[in-house]
Amino acid sequence: MRQIGFLVIGIFFGIVMFKSEAASWFRIYEMFKFQSFHMYGIIGSALFLGVIGVQVIKKKNFKSFFGQPINFVPKDKSFSRYMFGGIIFGLGWALAGACPGPIYVLAGAGYWPILVVFAGAMLGTFLYGLLRKKLPH
Repeated sequence: MRQIGFLVIGIFFGIVMFKSEAASWFRIYEMFKFQSFHMYGIIGSALFLGVIGVQVIKKKNFKSFFGQPINFVPKDKSFSRYMFGGIIFGLGWALAGACPGPIYVLAGAGYWPILVVFAGAMLGTFLYGLLRKKLPH
C-alpha cells in the first residue's frame, strides 16, 4: 500500500515540475544567463520547503519506506568536495538542460532524446560507485 502513496507523490511531483516549467530547457537557459527569476524562485521555494520537511521529519521521528528510523548524519565539510562536485553537477546540468529530477519528467512527457542524458547519468553514478574510494573526499 505504501508503494501507491510514493507513486502518487512521484506523479504529483512530475506534474508540478512540468506545469511550473522547471523541466523547460528555455527556463534553465534563462536562469544560467541571469535573465529571469523564475527558476531561482522555484529552487528557493524547494529549499525552503526542504528545510521545513527535514525539521518535521526530525521532530516527528518519521520512519523510512522500510520502517527504519530516518537518521541525518552530518557530512564532512571541505571546500574541494563541494567545489568540484558543484562544478561537475552544474556543467552536466548546463550541457543536458536538465538536472536529475526533470530527466524523469521529460522522459514521461515524451521527450525521448533525454534518455541519452539518463543513460549518461546512470553511467556516471555507476563509475562514481566504482571509483569512490580512490577519489579525494
